[in-house]
Amino acid sequence: MRTTSRGIVAALALSPLLAGCFAPGEDGSGTGGEAGSAGRLRVALAVPPVQALSPYSNDATVLSKLSVAEGLTALDKDGAAAPALARSWTQKNATTWVFELRKATFQDGTEVTADSVVNALDHAAKAETRPRVLSDVTLTAKADDADTVTITTKAADPVLPLRLASPALGILSSKAYAEDGTVSPVGTGTGPFEITKLTGKTKATLNRFDGYWGGKAKASGIDVSWIADGTARAGALRSGDVDIAEWIPTAQAKLLDENTRHEVPSVRTDSLILNTASGLFADATLRSAAREAVDGDVLVDSVFGGYADPAQGLFGPAVSWAADRRVEVTGRATAATAAQVKAETKGKTLRLATYTNRAELPEAATVLQQQLERAGFTVKQDVREYTQMEADLLAGKYDALVFSRVTLLDTGDAVAYLASDYTGDGVYNIAGLKDSKVDQAIKSAAEEGDTAARQQKIMRAEAEILRTDAVVPLVHEKVVQGISDDVEGVLLDPRERSLVDVDTRLK
Repeated sequence: MRTTSRGIVAALALSPLLAGCFAPGEDGSGTGGEAGSAGRLRVALAVPPVQALSPYSNDATVLSKLSVAEGLTALDKDGAAAPALARSWTQKNATTWVFELRKATFQDGTEVTADSVVNALDHAAKAETRPRVLSDVTLTAKADDADTVTITTKAADPVLPLRLASPALGILSSKAYAEDGTVSPVGTGTGPFEITKLTGKTKATLNRFDGYWGGKAKASGIDVSWIADGTARAGALRSGDVDIAEWIPTAQAKLLDENTRHEVPSVRTDSLILNTASGLFADATLRSAAREAVDGDVLVDSVFGGYADPAQGLFGPAVSWAADRRVEVTGRATAATAAQVKAETKGKTLRLATYTNRAELPEAATVLQQQLERAGFTVKQDVREYTQMEADLLAGKYDALVFSRVTLLDTGDAVAYLASDYTGDGVYNIAGLKDSKVDQAIKSAAEEGDTAARQQKIMRAEAEILRTDAVVPLVHEKVVQGISDDVEGVLLDPRERSLVDVDTRLK
């Protein structure tokens, strides 16, 4: 059966509402960066590029937030798969899907064809570091004709159209893919805004792409600044230096005018990740002791100023179906006492890491350090900007990490998050977890096509993960976005993958 945004995949909507405000726009041209200059938007983002905006890194969300690149599909406001570069699709059998492409043009002037789609998906599948969204699936793309692509998966993947909406699977022109494996989205996307200049990890210039299939954007361009310090981001908005500032620290939120402060219910959960593969927390009894020592509830008011809810698990209130399907956690290791912790650790230091891009995390780490020290651990913090520590985190060079994760970021389906972060071969498995029961529970959820049954299996997988104490959920965040009175049409997205689109404009 042929489907678009309301077909078979609509039943698999597993994430909350995407709220945006849209208004009639005005045209503009020019490249100035001052407020109101030819309708250009000035945006302050929090996390500087890790790999020059490669879609195979965490940078992929920048391409999505700024409407630079698109996938075959997108997520609609209800979290269902909607047409993007594919105008429609048909599921032939459990492992085969056929996508019909719309007429579209890359920002370098070449046409979007089935061959260019196959090329982009092949590069993603063969990347040295695979995108997280491909952690639990193997897919093969084939061009049937100029406008038709058949995608097959090694095993049944009921949510493939959702998966293809991942920012990491954006379709770029052949020019983007270098022989050395690097990928550049500069001038190679299909979205309404084209990156024309990337200045290291500090600035980027985007101009409107007038050849966009969805119509001309109402802003003539975007001037991006990466400001890792949250206080500085908030200050830039208050002083009028930027029009949009993402991730306002909770301590700064109430300093903004009420009409520029926008609270967004988020699928973001902050947790303490424990390294199960090496170091102190390879010992399950010490992990259990750490879990019992940590009290995330005290962070809600003391650190987050009320812009958070106490953690209920990996999935919080913004994932509306999770609470009613939560499974009791059983089978945890017996926690070591404080005396046993001191004896087992023998003076070894617990290396506790976090990063500065979210101002609350270093504060939370200090509270957790005190809690862990009362449980008998000797703790030393390492706090840096995220891009400086990602490689070390993935290499297991820390014992614990205070971490903020958008659980429905990659696909809108929770299984992809669980697979990338907690399966034995997950590409974002910072915990180094290798547990056969966890792997099996996630695999079972991945194979389930019925919506309610899939959600229930996701919660069983959550319980298996929590049993290992590889992760200790702390709080479920509420994100605060700062938006000037002079701007209309900013997308307030619980999944944090959308921000500016064709309708975002200066008044």
